Amino acid sequence: MPPQVSNLRLLFFSPFPPLSLSPLKPSFSLFPKSKPYSLLTALASSSNHKRRRPIPYQSPNLWPRSKSTLRESRHRDKGMEDKTESVAFNKRRAEGNDQNERPKKNLQRRVRALNPTNTIAYVQFLGTGMDTLDTSPSVLLFFDKQRFIFNAGEGLQRFCTEHKIKLSKIDHIFLSRVCSETAGGIPGLLLTLAGMGEEGMSVNVWGPSDLKYLVDAMKCFIPNAAMVHTRSFGPTLGSVGGPMADETPFTDPIVLVDDEVVKLSAILLRPNFLDQLLNGVPSMQNPAEKVLDDRLDNTLELISPNGRSVPTGKPGDMSVIYVCELPDIKGKFDPAKAMALGLRPGSKYRELQLGNSVKSDYQNIMVHPSDVMGPSVPGPIVLLVDCPTESHLQELLSIQCLSSYYADFSGPPENAKVVTCVIHLSPASLISSSNYQSWMKRFGSAQHIMAGHERKNVEIPILKSSARIAARLNYLCPQFFPAPGFWSIQHSDCLAPESTASSEGSVCESISAENLLKFTLRPYAHLGLDRSVIPSKVASVDVINDLLSESPEVVDAAQCVRQFWRQSTETKEEINFMQDTVMVEEPWFSENTLPSCLENIRRDDLEIVLLGTGSSQPSKYRNVSSIHINLFSNGGLLLDCGEGTLGQLKRRYGVEGADNAVKGLRCIWISHIHADHHTGLARILALRRTLLKGVPHEPLLVVGPRQLKRYLDAYHRLEDLDMQFLDCKHTTEASLNAFGGATESNKDHSSPGNTDRQFAQKVDSTLFAKGSRMESYWKRPGSPVDDGVVFSILKSLQKLLGEAGLKALISVPVMHCPQAFGVVLKASERVNSVGKVIPGWKLVYSGDTRPCPALTEASRGATILIHEATFEDGMVDEAIARNHSTTKEAIEVGNSAGVYRIILTHFSQRYPKIPVFDETHMHKTCIAFDLMSINIADLPVLPKVLPYLKLLFKNEMIVDESDEMLDAVSVAS
Repeated sequence: MPPQVSNLRLLFFSPFPPLSLSPLKPSFSLFPKSKPYSLLTALASSSNHKRRRPIPYQSPNLWPRSKSTLRESRHRDKGMEDKTESVAFNKRRAEGNDQNERPKKNLQRRVRALNPTNTIAYVQFLGTGMDTLDTSPSVLLFFDKQRFIFNAGEGLQRFCTEHKIKLSKIDHIFLSRVCSETAGGIPGLLLTLAGMGEEGMSVNVWGPSDLKYLVDAMKCFIPNAAMVHTRSFGPTLGSVGGPMADETPFTDPIVLVDDEVVKLSAILLRPNFLDQLLNGVPSMQNPAEKVLDDRLDNTLELISPNGRSVPTGKPGDMSVIYVCELPDIKGKFDPAKAMALGLRPGSKYRELQLGNSVKSDYQNIMVHPSDVMGPSVPGPIVLLVDCPTESHLQELLSIQCLSSYYADFSGPPENAKVVTCVIHLSPASLISSSNYQSWMKRFGSAQHIMAGHERKNVEIPILKSSARIAARLNYLCPQFFPAPGFWSIQHSDCLAPESTASSEGSVCESISAENLLKFTLRPYAHLGLDRSVIPSKVASVDVINDLLSESPEVVDAAQCVRQFWRQSTETKEEINFMQDTVMVEEPWFSENTLPSCLENIRRDDLEIVLLGTGSSQPSKYRNVSSIHINLFSNGGLLLDCGEGTLGQLKRRYGVEGADNAVKGLRCIWISHIHADHHTGLARILALRRTLLKGVPHEPLLVVGPRQLKRYLDAYHRLEDLDMQFLDCKHTTEASLNAFGGATESNKDHSSPGNTDRQFAQKVDSTLFAKGSRMESYWKRPGSPVDDGVVFSILKSLQKLLGEAGLKALISVPVMHCPQAFGVVLKASERVNSVGKVIPGWKLVYSGDTRPCPALTEASRGATILIHEATFEDGMVDEAIARNHSTTKEAIEVGNSAGVYRIILTHFSQRYPKIPVFDETHMHKTCIAFDLMSINIADLPVLPKVLPYLKLLFKNEMIVDESDEMLDAVSVAS
């Protein structure tokens, strides 16, 4: 077949290998004559299925193919492509020198024309975290011409893409607290908005003064921080400095937005144990610090009643109550009353309707609006309350500025305000307390909606599209696709009650929030709850019934797949006989002789759980990069940790199982600083800190590129992450050899100081040897590293690897961007029952890279290679420009290194469900899907399952999901 035809080969170009001669064939016929529609027919007929040609998706921007290709070709002659390498790559991008080639954008905050009549207004729950309980839910406040979002946890983009909510219309994001739980989705959201169109988009991000620390951390990896328009309010974070001129606490509401559409205020809620600190610690706020970084065009506006700085407690302690007040609906004008008071029809009628008094035309009196207007209808008022701890509750109960919103308000009647709806983000354990219940009752007839972590929503998957794919895969091959955790909640007794009972038995009527639940504010006639757009509940049995009605041949395919595991129970002689037979039928199996490390392998030795298999940004079907290396009783590791990693862990293992996996983490390894590989890290670390509170434990070791430490150091000021950091450069083979040499010297009674110096010298001589070429293009740090600390952390790494049954963790520089790495994990040797020494398995993960000689060499004899395959074979130019690999290139890396099994991952989101690949290359390879779980004992059958998996997608076109993303973030018309 000509090569150009091979590159354009469609997904289902060929049927299965002949099954009639296979010893793994089940005892019954896979294609009964009574069935007119067979599996073979399905695959053969699908080869003529037409596909849309996708537009390349490039993070963070969605460039059209023509512009991207032309721009890249113009720069080829300027050294973008290194001709000296056996594999072409974008040298300028690998060196980090391509920034000036990207289009300049001037991201401005948008000011929309308001609609004073405001015919539509509602609040809606965007559901983030509701099924996995991993983040705070997001709440949308919708007006005709304005959109506000409260909290933006991880997964917000995926949810909005799923339900076609247009993020580009969001004008403001308000945080009820500044922490990973409420703000984990902001970095990805900002990167997406910045990449839209020629100029990009930007939003205002509001929060208490702790917001400064979050923005400082994001600057480390968001290339154009002009998109971060932050508006920080409340007391500034104080420290040692001069005496304060004014220590007035923030006890009154802080007005943030006040226009003809809405008045939005913030009431600060601080733990009462900070009172002493607040009254005694002076401020050191430097006016120069108010601007985070002029070079990056950040704006940080500190709002205070008196314009002075007041200190607060630890970053992240402060919480916010948001009060949203819509204007009153004016009463109807009565012309008869106006004429009776001596007014002629005309301009004075309009003045009265605008609220102004006028002089009568025929009588010597002043006519006031109340004389001719009917009674006004008070505008709806919505409170959003986040009270995370008992300490915050004590402060909440004592706040005086809320008194006018209570039904028992005893002040002047004109100051009384009636609250329409109270949205509670507080935890259920706190809401059920008698004090909180009593406080809720003070709002009289207000509607209470519980939007915290409610058990009711665990059974309803937020990401329905992804859940349907997972359920289908589980039906076909449950060994590689275990049932997701949320399907396990089947009984109604797990649902949250419609009312919340306190410990004293009193009841406050409330409802539990649900995905997309609305509370209508305007028009007034429809005031109240609107359940019309709530997604219907989905049961796994319904998903399977739909699958079988669409593709009845899947029943036979599932039975055939089960045969692969039934054979494993037979005797060794029978298995060897089958392997010999298979090699006659399928010659490539001669390359796949069972490695010695898999001899008598135990199922509790290793499981690879692919939590995210997409690139650039989350989509409906694929989350961004993350892999859980499950070592069972020995704990586990994470290789990369993109946004939503915690949610994926909970979807795979269930809520409690994921908590155990997080507690059991030995190490987190990050390949490079791009946001789709590390923005889920803070949430994982914060949860681990909480889960292990009060339990003796060591800080979690994070191994990553040096820039990641800047992010973690900045974020650590906001939230305690309970971790220690090790630069990837200290875990390269050369560095580890230097460490081993220094350790041996230490055994010879060398002083610790000499050992540290020897180690530093050896690392420098191996990493930065003159003339040596490092694919990641090292740049020395601006300040020297404490080599003694590095030496100590390496000892800790060696110890924890030993406890996990691992022999080594080795980082490998690769060709993608500055300081990009792959990683090699080697298991320790083991001894079988008869005393035979069996070598340990070897796993290699590429991170993001072009085909890389260093990685190929590191993969020699590997048991498993997990390699990125962002682009299809026909998009080599795009792969070179972005320093990624095509499917064929990734497989060739594994083949040339003699790898036993290859797992392809990190697919462009242009392939929403399954990528394009040429099956002739797939004899030892499998395509990764989100939540796919591969046990090391099942590696022999891994490639055999792929043809059956394709059956699930036989009717799927390659729809460019960037179209959906563009629609989800399109500019408001």
